[in-house]
Amino acid sequence: MEVALITVGDELLSGDTVNTNANWLAARLADRGATVTRVLTLPDSRETIAARVSEYSEEFDRVIVTGGIGGTPDDITMEAVADAFGRELAASGLTREAVDQRLVEIQERLPDRELNVDREAEAAIPEESRPLINEAGLAPGCVVDNVYVLPGIPSELKAMFESVAEEFAGDRRSEFCYTVEPEANIVWALDEVMDRFAVTVGCYPDREADHNRLKLTATDDAALDAAVDWLLSNINASETPVSRDWSTDESVSTD
Repeated sequence: MEVALITVGDELLSGDTVNTNANWLAARLADRGATVTRVLTLPDSRETIAARVSEYSEEFDRVIVTGGIGGTPDDITMEAVADAFGRELAASGLTREAVDQRLVEIQERLPDRELNVDREAEAAIPEESRPLINEAGLAPGCVVDNVYVLPGIPSELKAMFESVAEEFAGDRRSEFCYTVEPEANIVWALDEVMDRFAVTVGCYPDREADHNRLKLTATDDAALDAAVDWLLSNINASETPVSRDWSTDESVSTD
């Protein structure tokens, strides 16, 4: 399964907010064997979001859109997704009830505050979409065809994603190896292991730990295990993180 992630918000593009949602989602999807092949950050532009959602919906198995749902003027993601599918926004009985219940809970928690919320607008999602109730917040998410619209607030995003996590799956699996050998010394081995086995290899230097982290990924478990065994046998590598004790020039495990 190939998945595209679209994160929405001017604050992400300006650097005011760190895009932790994309990192968290990519890791969770990888854990489930899905392949994230696009991560795109877009401004709060209704036309831009609609165009990309329409394009990615055709190109990928699943699309996750995060951010820009709610009641503030810059929250235009729901409208944009509705545009992408040629639909109108409307509250459903389920989303109306969920928003009303959450507002009651908020009012009980903040009795001295007057809540001025357009409940109908807050509960609106594209027509004929599947609502996703926001157990950790107010505005609901939804699923339109293969597009999942989730909140941008990390706690709300995580809770809502877990409610649909079973709908994301794949057969990709990864294993890690670690080596203190410089990248230049192991290029031959990385090339050969990819030629010998149906795997991809990423090499990620960690300067602070003084080792290289090698990530091997495949869709066939036997091929992946064989590739790991071959790599461990042909370079100075370990299945646990290692660092170099430069005073003795010996490799030591940090596990």
